[in-house]
Amino acid sequence: MKPNARWQYNETVQVGTDYQDISNVQAYDEQMAKIRDFEKEATDIVNAICLEKEHSLLEIGTGTGSFAIEAAKHCNNVYAIDVSPAMIAYAKQKAQAIGISNIAFFQAGFLSYEHNGYPLDTIVSNLALHHLPDFWKMIALKRIYQLLKNGGTFYLGDVIFSFPIEEYNNKIDNWIDTMKEKAGINFAKEAEMHIKDEFSTFDWVIEEMLHKSGFKFDIRRKDDFFAVYHCKKRKKTQ
Repeated sequence: MKPNARWQYNETVQVGTDYQDISNVQAYDEQMAKIRDFEKEATDIVNAICLEKEHSLLEIGTGTGSFAIEAAKHCNNVYAIDVSPAMIAYAKQKAQAIGISNIAFFQAGFLSYEHNGYPLDTIVSNLALHHLPDFWKMIALKRIYQLLKNGGTFYLGDVIFSFPIEEYNNKIDNWIDTMKEKAGINFAKEAEMHIKDEFSTFDWVIEEMLHKSGFKFDIRRKDDFFAVYHCKKRKKTQ
C-alpha cells in the first residue's frame, strides 16, 4: 500500500468506546468478562490453530493483550498490534507483570502494520475487523494473506450478521436485550453503537472476501451475530 496516502482510511479514529482513554482501557477486561471467558477463549484459539513452539504469530487488535499473552506461553515469537497507544501500553504492563517477555508490541493496525521478518505461521484477529468499512476489509485481508507463509493459518472471529435480513428489527432488538441482561445497560448501549456506527458485515460478504483474497476456509462457528473462520493460505504448487 502507498504509505501515508491522503485517501487511506484512518484506523486510529475511535468509533464507540474511546480506547485512547486509559480509564476505559483499565475497565475493558472487567467489562468484557461479563460476557466472555478470556482464558477459555484464548485456549480454544490456541488449540484451533495448532500453535507450536517454533511458530511465529501476529495478533491484530490485541486490546489488553489477553490472547497474545496466552499465545506467548505456547510459541517463541508473538507480535501484537493495536491502533490504540493506551491499549498497547496497558498490554505491555500486563505481560511484564507476569514475566512474559517474548511479545513484540506495536501501535499499528490492519492497514499500517509493516512486518520486518520472515513470513508468519499464524495471524489471529478476534473482534477487530469490524472497525473497517468493507472496502478496507478487503485490503486488510489481502495484506494478511501476503504476510503469511504458504500454508499459514489465519483465524478470524468477529461480529458478522447471518440472520435473515427481513428479521433485522427483532434480531437486533433481541441481541441488545441479551447484552443488557448479561452485562448491564452500559454494554447494551455499546451494542447499540456497534450496530449504528461500526462496520460489521454479512456472512456472505466476508466469505466472498476471504475467497477472493486467496484463502481456503472452514466455518468453525456461526450464529446470528458472530462467526469464526479458520483460514489457510494455499500452498504454491510446483
